[in-house]
Amino acid sequence: MKVTSIDSLWVYLSASPLLSLFLTAAAYLGSYYLIKHFKLLSKLNLQPAVLAIAALIAVLALTHTSYDDYFAGAQFIHFLLGPATVMLAVPIYDNLARIRMMMAPMLLGIAGAVLASAFLTIGLSMLFHLPAQMVASFAPKSVTTPIAMGVSQSIGGIPALTAALSLITGIVGCFTGPLVFKLTGAHDHVVKGFTMGSSCHGFGTAQSFASISVLAGAFSGLAMGCVGLATALILPFLQVFMR
Repeated sequence: MKVTSIDSLWVYLSASPLLSLFLTAAAYLGSYYLIKHFKLLSKLNLQPAVLAIAALIAVLALTHTSYDDYFAGAQFIHFLLGPATVMLAVPIYDNLARIRMMMAPMLLGIAGAVLASAFLTIGLSMLFHLPAQMVASFAPKSVTTPIAMGVSQSIGGIPALTAALSLITGIVGCFTGPLVFKLTGAHDHVVKGFTMGSSCHGFGTAQSFASISVLAGAFSGLAMGCVGLATALILPFLQVFMR
């Protein structure tokens, strides 16, 4: 009896888009289980998405599977990103009265977050004499990936590089955010959520819902959307500093 090699079996299975769906779901659920049952991982403020991404990259690299082949099946999960983002409007609507009361400081916070992130990035890039295309790729790193890629392309950056930087920013923000809250003595869930959403976008919003409260998640989602919109409007006017 001829035994089918693992490589041949993988080629057979990878022809079905259901494999990508299974791998994505298994990676996320496995990561969620590990973080929930191992205190060391939970103390590091790891998000299941981070471990799942690392696991999927390892599997694709070991099996020599291209991203395009993987995405042929994973696109079904990618499609759900839109409805999931829209659902963030529900907790925002539930806290609409409080949002109206805090509209002025939130607008100042959004403008400050966008300008501080942009000028810090531009300043560091100029300090290290990076080319204009690299500066344009780095500048929108602090907003959610789809918006960051669009802004990067419009100002002459490299969208793929911006996407990677945006993901790294979100991951680093989830690690450092809770530490900053402890050092500064921040206890208000509105402040925590708004800070996480404005600095580490989707990852911060997920962590706010999971680790802080629904109120923090609502303000994090609001901040994520507003900072993304403000970045798309403001950053093109700062192109003069990127040359």
